[in-house]
Amino acid sequence: MVTRLSAAERKDDVLEAAIVAFAGHGLEGTSTEDIARRAGISQPYLFRLFGTKKELFIASVRRCFRETLELFQRAAEGERGEEALRAIGEAYQELLRSDRTRLRMQMQSYAAAAEDAEVRDVVRAGYGDLVAYVRRVSGADWPEVWQFFATGMMLNVLASMGFDDTPEPWMAELLAGCGKEI
Repeated sequence: MVTRLSAAERKDDVLEAAIVAFAGHGLEGTSTEDIARRAGISQPYLFRLFGTKKELFIASVRRCFRETLELFQRAAEGERGEEALRAIGEAYQELLRSDRTRLRMQMQSYAAAAEDAEVRDVVRAGYGDLVAYVRRVSGADWPEVWQFFATGMMLNVLASMGFDDTPEPWMAELLAGCGKEI
């Protein structure tokens, strides 16, 4: 017996396939044909679910930011102040090590935001939600919140270059400055 997926389950499957595809090739370089094939659906059905490729990209970006916020929330559960920051930072570093797709999707979203106002609005809102949550749960002042997110962005860049591979000496120094040991 074949079990049919609900529309919501199918949409989730399509979003996951889209994240993988967009992470690899960005908004402009990804074909809807590839996403439909990955999701096991027809291209016309993909467009019925999401309208346009850009709408699917935006939904993928929203999902990645929501998942990151949920990661932060799980990590900081029951914690406040410095302990919350530490827990969030550790969970985020583990995400960078364990899920290259999410890292690449995040980087693709920033690249697309530089060129597209609609994507930019979604990235700003998602990033703003992360900042607001970290500020609220940690009670940190702006310089500390700024440092926390600056460190996270540095880790994104270094992770993109493969900080878990054999890092160059300058990478090791930057990682040490971010509080990460190799």
